[in-house]
Amino acid sequence: MDDIEPGKKEVLLRSFSRLRGNLNMKLLHLFITASIPVLKLLLITGLGAYLARDSIDILGEDARKHLNTVVFYVFSPALVASYLAETITSKSMVKMWFMPINILITFIIGSILGWIVILVTRAPPHLRGLILGCCAAGNLGNILLIIIPSVCKEKGGPFGAPDVCQTDGMGYVSLSMAIGSIYLWSYVYNIIRIFSRRSTKGSEVREISISMPSKESSTSVLESCIEPLPSSSKDMIAEDNENHQCAVPCSRSVEKPEVVYSIKPVSVTDKVKQKISMMFRKTNLNAILAPSTIAAIVGFAIGLVPEIRKLMIGEGAPLRVIQDSVLLLGDGAIPAMTLIIGGNLVKGLQGRGIRKSLIIGIVVVRYIALPLTGIFIIKGAHQIGLVHSDPLYRFILLLQYVVPPAMNIGVITQLFGAGESECSVIMLWTYALASISLTLWSAVFMWLVA
Repeated sequence: MDDIEPGKKEVLLRSFSRLRGNLNMKLLHLFITASIPVLKLLLITGLGAYLARDSIDILGEDARKHLNTVVFYVFSPALVASYLAETITSKSMVKMWFMPINILITFIIGSILGWIVILVTRAPPHLRGLILGCCAAGNLGNILLIIIPSVCKEKGGPFGAPDVCQTDGMGYVSLSMAIGSIYLWSYVYNIIRIFSRRSTKGSEVREISISMPSKESSTSVLESCIEPLPSSSKDMIAEDNENHQCAVPCSRSVEKPEVVYSIKPVSVTDKVKQKISMMFRKTNLNAILAPSTIAAIVGFAIGLVPEIRKLMIGEGAPLRVIQDSVLLLGDGAIPAMTLIIGGNLVKGLQGRGIRKSLIIGIVVVRYIALPLTGIFIIKGAHQIGLVHSDPLYRFILLLQYVVPPAMNIGVITQLFGAGESECSVIMLWTYALASISLTLWSAVFMWLVA
C-alpha cells in the first residue's frame, strides 16, 4: 500500500469502504427478510396462546381438539394436494429426488445425537423415546408452510419473482410435509411405542413383586392375568392381541400331558421373512396413511398423469373449479395451524418440571448440531451434482435441519401415555427458542444459497 500513488490509494480505500458497506447492507437485508416470517409466526402464535388462556377460553382444549381435527382431515390435505398437483411434473420429480433422502438423513443423524443426549443426561427410561423423537423428527410441514410464502413475498428477496417462488416453494414444502409425515408415523411412532412398553413392563414387574407378601395374595394375583392397556390406542390393542394376551404370564400349575416336540432348523431366509412379516403386523398403516399422505398421493397422480392434469390444472381446464376450491380450503391451514401451536404451548407452562439438562440437550441438537451438519451435507451434495442449483430448493433442504420438533410427537405421547406433560414443556422451550434460531439460520442459509 505504501508504494501506491496517493490518488490511486484513495480510490482503492473508497472502493473497499463502498464494498464493505454494500456487504453490510446485504447482510442486514437478508436478516430482515429472514426475521419477517418468524415475526409473523410469533404474532399469530401469541394470539393463539392468548385465546387459549383460562380467562378467555375461546381456544380452550376442546376447541383446539376440534380445530385440530378440521386441520388434520380437511385443511392440510387440501393444501398438500392442491400445491402438489400444480407443481409436480415428471421434470420436477427428477429435480426433487434428493429431498426424501435428505429428510431420512435428518432422522438418522437426529436419532444418533438424541441417543448421545440420553447417555450423557442419563434420561429416565419412560422419556427416552420422547427424546429420540424430538431430536429426530422436525416440523417439516407447518413451520415451512408459514415461512416460505412470507419469504417469497418479500421484495428484493434472493428467490426471484414472488409468484414463481411461492408456487415452486409450496410444491417443495408439500412434498416435505408428505415425506415427513410418513417417516414420523412409521419411525417415531414405533420408537415411542417400544420405550413406553419397556417402562410400563418394568414398573408393573416392580408393583407385582411388592404386592405379593403372602401365599394367599400371590394366588389371587396369579389367577387374574390382566394388564391394563391404553384406552386411547385401538391399534395397540389389536396388535397386542395378536402377540400375547398379557405381559405378565399366569404361573398357575396345571397338569399337562407330556408332549414331545421335534425341533426343525430354521433357515436364514425364513427368519428374515418372519421378521418382515412381524414388522408389517406391528406397523400402524392407518397412521402412516394419514390424510396428508393420501392427499400427497392424489396430488402426485394429478400432476404426473397428463390427461388428469389437463382436466384440472391450467386456465382453460374444464375442471379448474375443483382445483380452485381445494386451494381455497388449503389457505385456511396456515393460520389455523399457527393458532393451534400457540394454544398447545400454553400446556407447557402448566406442565410438571423436567430436568434442564434434557431440554438443553434437545435444543443443542436441533438448533446447533443439526444445522451445522446440514450445511456440510447440502454443500457436498450440491458440489457433486446430487442437488440442482435452484436456491429456493437448497434453502428448503437446509431449513429441514433447523426446524423445531414435530407437533405430532405430542399426539403420539398422548396415545401411549408416556411423557405427555414433559413433551409440553419441551415443546414450549423449543418453539420459544425457534424464533431466534430460525431467524439467524435463515439469514445464514440465504447468504449461502444466494
